[in-house]
Amino acid sequence: MQSFISETLDTILQNTKSFENVVFILPSQRAGVFVKETFKKKISAGFLPEIINIGDFVEEISEMKKIDAVQLLFHFYTIYKEQEENPDSFDVFSSWAFTLLQDFNEIDQHLINSREIFVYLRDIHRLRKWSVKGEFKETELMKDHFSFMEKLNKYYDAFYQFLVENNIGYQGVLYRESTKKVADFIHRNQQKKYFFIGFNALNAAEELLFEQFLLNGNAEAYWDIDKTFYESQHQAGSFLRKYKTRWKYYQQHPIQTIKDYFSESKHIEVIGASKNITQIKYAGEILEKLPNYNNTALVLADETLLPITLNSLPATVNAINITMGYPLKDIPTTSLIFAIFQLFLNQEKLEKKEENFFYHKDVVRLVKDATIYRLLQVDDQTNIADVLSETIAKENNTFINQEEIITFLSPVSKEIKERIVTIFNSFVSISEFLNRIIELINLLKENANELEKEYLFRFYTAFTQLQNLHNEFGYVQDLKTLHQFFRQLIQSESLSFQGEPLQGLQLMGVLETRVLDFENVIITSVNEGVLPGNHQQNTFIPFDVKIEFGLPTYREKDALFSYHFFRLLQRAKNIYILYNTEHDVFGSGEKSRFVTQLEMMRDDITEKIISPKVVTSPIQLKEIQKDEKVLERLQELAQKGISPSALTNYLYNPIAYYKQKILKINELEDVEETVAANTMGTVVHDTLEELYKPFIGKFLQANDIEDMQQKTKKLITFYFSKHFKNGDVTTGKNRLIFEVANRFVENFLLKEKQLLKDENNQLKIIATEQELSSEIKVEGIDFPIKIKGIVDRIDELNGVTRIIDYKTGMVDSTNLKVIDFEVIRDLKYHKAIQVMLYAFLYTQHTQFNFEKPLAAGIISFKNLKSGFLQMNFSSNYRKPDNAITEERLEEFMTEIKTVLTELYNPALSFVEATNLPY
Repeated sequence: MQSFISETLDTILQNTKSFENVVFILPSQRAGVFVKETFKKKISAGFLPEIINIGDFVEEISEMKKIDAVQLLFHFYTIYKEQEENPDSFDVFSSWAFTLLQDFNEIDQHLINSREIFVYLRDIHRLRKWSVKGEFKETELMKDHFSFMEKLNKYYDAFYQFLVENNIGYQGVLYRESTKKVADFIHRNQQKKYFFIGFNALNAAEELLFEQFLLNGNAEAYWDIDKTFYESQHQAGSFLRKYKTRWKYYQQHPIQTIKDYFSESKHIEVIGASKNITQIKYAGEILEKLPNYNNTALVLADETLLPITLNSLPATVNAINITMGYPLKDIPTTSLIFAIFQLFLNQEKLEKKEENFFYHKDVVRLVKDATIYRLLQVDDQTNIADVLSETIAKENNTFINQEEIITFLSPVSKEIKERIVTIFNSFVSISEFLNRIIELINLLKENANELEKEYLFRFYTAFTQLQNLHNEFGYVQDLKTLHQFFRQLIQSESLSFQGEPLQGLQLMGVLETRVLDFENVIITSVNEGVLPGNHQQNTFIPFDVKIEFGLPTYREKDALFSYHFFRLLQRAKNIYILYNTEHDVFGSGEKSRFVTQLEMMRDDITEKIISPKVVTSPIQLKEIQKDEKVLERLQELAQKGISPSALTNYLYNPIAYYKQKILKINELEDVEETVAANTMGTVVHDTLEELYKPFIGKFLQANDIEDMQQKTKKLITFYFSKHFKNGDVTTGKNRLIFEVANRFVENFLLKEKQLLKDENNQLKIIATEQELSSEIKVEGIDFPIKIKGIVDRIDELNGVTRIIDYKTGMVDSTNLKVIDFEVIRDLKYHKAIQVMLYAFLYTQHTQFNFEKPLAAGIISFKNLKSGFLQMNFSSNYRKPDNAITEERLEEFMTEIKTVLTELYNPALSFVEATNLPY
């Protein structure tokens, strides 16, 4: 394959023998590297030409220095403040200034008369508020907008003048100024020969510059266009056809160089893939089949897929050149910086600034960041970050102050301790805050690997620049503005890769392919909305105004990407075009119009749809054999006692029971910011126990309940402080939960009071929170098994002994309706198992006389209107049967013994339950 660069150099070498005073102007820096390499292969000795990209060339002509967007914004705010009596704050200003600067840049690049376009815009907005009757009503927002549009030209003129006076500017200013100075530049450099190579879509300033050089006779332009696109009405050739028609130079000279490669035989595959990850993985499979990668390009139309791509390349790719930036927002150091910001933003939001307290999650996020975590490793067993997070959870600390952090950091070295403690200093000023981040970066680089040092250096320069700009201008006054500014900065910035650009696989974005040719081309994400991109543009200039003044719109952008796409295919031999078939938030699922055009132009295209290989395998339920140690532990449990809740846990999921009771694995303790359901349940239980304890063995009276009602709120408050440790129940969701708990107890006592107002009702409290246990013999098990439990309340109502279990959750009568005990393994009846076991334990404990009536059930605080929900053994809903008899308990315990036989059977494994509801 003869590349465009090679062909162009062959043509130039026919007429140019010395390159001492020759300048090559190229669209990109990367293209220059390939030009140099190709040049070295074609000449054995002599000077190489000067090779420069268009941006640097324009800077040279304009005699001005291009400055970055951040500096530009600070300078623009200075000018803006001079023009306004009541200027916006810097954070509000920066939200619209970036867009306005883009518009200024476009106006200058296309040499638009700024006064004319801004007056035109102003007049449009004046017309919009004009009314025949003069009744147009403006809101404050509309007034601000109209006022803003009136002042655009004033902002532009003042800022442009400032930039010219200081010999600095954005790209558009450099272009406009270079058109004014180009004649003088050409005159001074008559001895030089200029070659413009590989350009396509030029802005108006570039058109003027190119034509001036060409008309002077000391320049040539070499275009890379195929006959197929140039000689038809194809979008990819629209720009060059325009130059041929408009430029005076081309009325006398032919266009160089139109070739005919596109019509040659090629292997083209168009591949639809479900989801982005499938595209990238399949691209890896294509690469695996290639013999080598020396003339291969993997082009990402969607550059955000770079991280996925780097993790999906086959092992055969041992050399890779990445010609795109890695987004700063995806770099690990970014999350560390955001974690530091979050400490203070949440501190202010949660009103803890005065005390210098920090939200626990923000502290843990910071200390567990990979780079900080590494610094806090004391020895092989201990890391301060883990100790800190575990203590926070254990003590239920929602907020932590700097003194506590200092205490935790005492085992680490003095330097590390000082730097990390500095992060938690009270916020004083922006300059000091920036300085503490810079100092932290200096500390981190001491223990960083080569790649991490690249990250850190990029952030070091960014924060140093911010600090210098802040010291010079002082516009950023608070952390919120700095945070917003930093977020804007990293959205647009990227970390450039450095490597050997001429070896191995070329991984690049679409724009980086300019001038370059490859035999094997793989392009991913060739979807509508990606290639070409969507039509959304951030601008204050409406579409019709752009058309009127000849500014580029999405149509020119589409034509530009059409050129890049088809130019890349011209000389390629093997082409693989992948697109996402899925309609999701990441794309339309529609292949690009460019692919449809390609399919209409050629009949040698293979199309296919691929999807991930789904390997099905039978679900293997977890199974744990009962070895000697497990059986020993089960025997221990039999001696200590098995509770009703433990038994229902085993029936629900044997593996969960194994983890909790055999292995003694508990859930990871976490800070309880919002009162958990079990905490609220404990508070309600403890409160009721405290209220009823003085009346054990006594008959209750209505006035006793009235006394209890006076104490309720105080007891609820006490038990919340006990069980919710350092939690706050005075505000927010916790306050609501506190009030719910209080209402539960109040409503319960109200029900009791109503019951006792009827003099025929006699209620005697027998016990509260009664601990009960009983040993049972199970056939086949040669040791007794202890069943134990704590009954919330035992009382006697009108001669009926009642076993009562409190539930703060929702329970209804169907949960306690059991016709046949064989069905109790069903999750629906687990509450019935608990209640029946409590009844069994009570009868064993008291040697209960079954001639007396016995009832057992639940009081559900979420279903208080139903009162005491009793066990029901009747299938007739009109005639419930609530009596707990000796026969029923025996029948129930037979089923429980069957469960215990299964639990203690060495031959039966613990097997994971299927279809768990939660």
